[in-house]
Amino acid sequence: MIEIKNLSKKFQTAEGTVYALKDISLNVKKGDIYGIIGMSGAGKSTLVRCINMLEKPSSGTVLIEGKDIGVLPESKLREIRRNVTMIFQNFNLLMQRNCLKNICFPLELAGVKKKEAREYAMELLKTVGLPDKANAYPAQLSGGQQQRIAIARALATNPKVLLCDEATSALDPNTTNSILRLIKDINKKLGITVIIITHQMSVVEEVCNNVAILDEGRVVEDGPVRAVFSNPKSEAGRKLVFPSGERKEAKHA
Repeated sequence: MIEIKNLSKKFQTAEGTVYALKDISLNVKKGDIYGIIGMSGAGKSTLVRCINMLEKPSSGTVLIEGKDIGVLPESKLREIRRNVTMIFQNFNLLMQRNCLKNICFPLELAGVKKKEAREYAMELLKTVGLPDKANAYPAQLSGGQQQRIAIARALATNPKVLLCDEATSALDPNTTNSILRLIKDINKKLGITVIIITHQMSVVEEVCNNVAILDEGRVVEDGPVRAVFSNPKSEAGRKLVFPSGERKEAKHA
């Protein structure tokens, strides 16, 4: 589904060249919930932005369903981004639009007729459990409700992949769990491939089947969640899994 090969990304700074990503190779299977975890500054957000070419890699390739998206013209990339949508930590909703119009926005951009867009947006409000919030504005909603609207908007273009960039890190534990249950449900019902970028171990344990650990721009280990978390081989993995130095059994089945 998604194949990342030898991906690197460098930035020029006043201090010189900084490598945010160094020779990353990963495979995400269709229908998987795949976690990418690492401490702050590990390169997670840069990686997720390279997956849909919001950030152009310095070298390496990103293949989505066998297609090298790095060589596509901007018009084709827009098409890819309708298939590979994103939700963010700060929700990124349009504050001057009500919830229904927020969900309709990507449909408008795709040229969908107004009536059709509204009907589909109402369906999506039901999918995320907020059918009564069509006329509410983002400022009237809780953080968890705003993230549900952001998920509904991300689903509007019938994507094949949902990228979640620290999507629960601004939420309290109970709200986080309800959003993760929703993501799991969407993955199961719609067959959408989900990539979750996070620094929270509990998030990966709760919903992911496979995980990659990033450290200083490199993948230091990857594999099934249970295998990686029950016996981390890298120092970064051990720090994430056993922050206090104690070993514990990973709960993911």
